[in-house]
Formats: sequence, C-alpha cells, structure tokens
Amino acid sequence: MSIRAILVDTAGTTTDLNFIQDVLFPYSKSAMAAFIDQHQDNVLVDYCISDIKDIALEPEASLERVVEILEQWIDEDRKITPLKTLQGMIWKQGYDNGEFTGHIYPDFIDFLPSIEGNIKRLYSFSSGSADAQKLLFSYSDNGDLTHHFNGHFDTRTGNKLDKQAYSNICNTISLTPRQILFVSDVVEELKAAESAGLMTCLMVRDGQPHHPDFQTITSFDELKVG
Repeated sequence: MSIRAILVDTAGTTTDLNFIQDVLFPYSKSAMAAFIDQHQDNVLVDYCISDIKDIALEPEASLERVVEILEQWIDEDRKITPLKTLQGMIWKQGYDNGEFTGHIYPDFIDFLPSIEGNIKRLYSFSSGSADAQKLLFSYSDNGDLTHHFNGHFDTRTGNKLDKQAYSNICNTISLTPRQILFVSDVVEELKAAESAGLMTCLMVRDGQPHHPDFQTITSFDELKVG
C-alpha cells in the first residue's frame, strides 16, 4: 500500500531545536506575566488559567502564582495543553511585531514541491499548539508555507509518546496507518507511531546517533515519496 500522507514532527525535524529553546521559549517566558495581566478577560485565556489551576491542584492560585507555574513549566519544557495554547498566543504577538521569523530547515522547504508532485498530503504533529505550528510555517524565514499543509495536530490529539494519538490522527484524516509516513527525530515517538501501524522514518541531524531499528535520513533530500 502506497504512502498517501506524510506526518512531520517540527522541533528537530523541520525546525532547529535551538530556535525553539533559545528564541521562542525565552520570549514566551519574558512576556507571560504581562500577557496574562492584559488578556485575563479573554475567554480562551480565562479557560487556560482555570485549567492550569486544576492541573497544578491549586484552585485558589492568584494570577501571580499562575504565572509562576507557567514559567516553571516553560523551564521544564512541559507538554501541557494550556501552556502550549498561551505560548502560541504570545508567539503570535512576536511574529506580528517582526521580532523573529520561524526557522525552517532549507532541505524541508526544498522537499515541499515533491510532495505536491506526488499528490501526497502533508500534516505536522507537535507538542506546540496547532496555532503555534501555523505561525511557525506562516512566518517562516522563507515566507508563508502554510498552503503546503493539509492540517496540524497537537496535544489535543494525544501525547506524542502514546499509540492512541497516532490512531486518532489516522481516524481524523481517514487513512489507514500504513498509508501514513511519520518523520521525527525522537525514537520514542516513532515507536509509538509504529505501534499504531504507521510507517516511520528517523530524522538524524547535527551528528545525532542513528538507530538500527528505523529507516534513517539526515535530510529531507534523502526521503523518497514517489
């Protein structure tokens, strides 16, 4: 059965992890307190604040305490939906203000036409919110790339280390697991995807070790989709 869709991880696969860790995370941490204070009456922000209190088991937490929790979660790189939602909203401000552009590896940009030429669908799956993924590709170093994508998945679909998340993606895009190729730089994610029946490929960048159990590439130039 031929591959009909490609699902890509972002950080470490399409995007330099250093951009996430050295630009986006510090920006969201530095802007968090002011953003929460200014937008606490926004329905989505208010929902996130309530969710954070529930997750932290601190129902009476003040806004200042909520910010402290969020800053700690950023430092710990926690994959928690309300954090990722708020980060996406803050990053939008940064992108809109021209404070940074989204890093995308050139080999991935060069790879995009080959997907369209082979009538493949393209999706991304990240711990960052779907909105944050759209921003990354919309405000990329090479302009708006969002028209190449058919959709984006985040933690609302499930944890990237859980088999069920990949089964949920299959059901959402109405393809069988063997029709989907998942490309990631994280072996544990590939194992979860394989357990759901997906085809997998390990992206190895910057001298990272190869893994004998997975097809491995060091650039999207090496990925054949025909």
